[in-house]
Amino acid sequence: MSIESLSVLQPDASQPDEEQTTAGSYFVSNYPPYSFWTPQQVPSALDALDRAPLPGTPLGVYLHIPFCRKRCHFCYFKVYTDKNAAEIETYLDAAVSELELYTKRAFIGGRKPRFVYFGGGTPSYISSSQLERLVARMKALLPWDEAEEVAFECEPGTLTEGKIKLIRELGVTRLSLGIEHFDETVLQINGRAHGAREIGRAYDFARKMGFPQINIDLIAGMVGDTPEKWRDAVRKTVELAPDSVTIYQMEVPYNTTIFKEMKARNESIAPVAPWRVKREWVEYAWEEFERHGYGLRSAYTAVKDVEKTKFVYTDMLWQGADMIGLGVASFSHVGGVHYQNEHDWDQYLAALQEGRPPIYRALKPTGEERLIREFILQLKRGKLSRRYFEDKFGIDPAARFAEPVGSLAQRGFLSVDADMMRLNREGLLQVDRLLHEFFLPQHKQ
Repeated sequence: MSIESLSVLQPDASQPDEEQTTAGSYFVSNYPPYSFWTPQQVPSALDALDRAPLPGTPLGVYLHIPFCRKRCHFCYFKVYTDKNAAEIETYLDAAVSELELYTKRAFIGGRKPRFVYFGGGTPSYISSSQLERLVARMKALLPWDEAEEVAFECEPGTLTEGKIKLIRELGVTRLSLGIEHFDETVLQINGRAHGAREIGRAYDFARKMGFPQINIDLIAGMVGDTPEKWRDAVRKTVELAPDSVTIYQMEVPYNTTIFKEMKARNESIAPVAPWRVKREWVEYAWEEFERHGYGLRSAYTAVKDVEKTKFVYTDMLWQGADMIGLGVASFSHVGGVHYQNEHDWDQYLAALQEGRPPIYRALKPTGEERLIREFILQLKRGKLSRRYFEDKFGIDPAARFAEPVGSLAQRGFLSVDADMMRLNREGLLQVDRLLHEFFLPQHKQ
């Protein structure tokens, strides 16, 4: 696909309703949907903490560091831009206390983390001294010496050569740079804290430190983007030659600044392109990366070496691993039970001061819901093994999901052979929309 053929990034009232970008979340990150998790099911989560793990179940740790220099206009995560150093220290102390609580529960079962993920917010926002103390305390409670991956999200403007050096020394194996775009105006319009000039400097520092994997995040269809600017962003990413590139299609969840502005103007269509245009832009990017030797690893990620470049965090989580989610509003999955922490700062801290897990809501899925969860998440890779589901769940997914599988195959998105089910490129580019066809009826609203 040539850049000349790309559609201009403008809302288009002539597009079908399902192609318009309206408010709401498009990206599917779990199942059943979060709206079905309730405070009434918290006892199920507490019970799961007191059960020994099933043999062979990997364990991971996620820490939410919710601090940022600015809140992006499209951000829907729990973040704070007004906390001082003392408040940040209090929060980090609380997160370590939360981990300590969990290390005393039966579900740990002598396991060490197979993956550790620092997400945000902006993990690189905290000071080097705070980060060094935090990691030392976490490792003392639950050693990382068996971790296959330690991932760390960064905002380029928060990085110095000294901080990147420390991050590498702490054992981070994948540094993920939230670049999103290279154009100064696009970054400003969308509320990004970093500027274009900070990108190259941060990337050069990271390359100098020898991280095994550097990932760059991009967003297709940010407010104010154009085909020419997107082409330039793809070109500059190719020139940097990161080990992997993750591209998301711009969406406008309800708790974003963009949505608030839409609501104030009584507008239903977001000021970004229809989904068809965003798919074209991502398709162009994938073709460019493939032309330079990259291969697709999932609906969102291109990698230099498909065989060697891993994303242990998603791979294990999408196959039913346990994960402790530390921090305000964090999500966990333990013993087949989902739960989320308190999403209010004061309530999160108060729970830990009282010596109890800061759990706000939970859901214990049925066996069928667990099957669907693994199926739809693994389908995001573009292919999955029927034999895997037969061995684990005793069910052939081609038969269990015969109706939606047949529908996707008839529409040219999906193919099925003796073992594998595969999405083609067109299906992969809109996988999150297609996944809803596999939901149970009560979860489709």
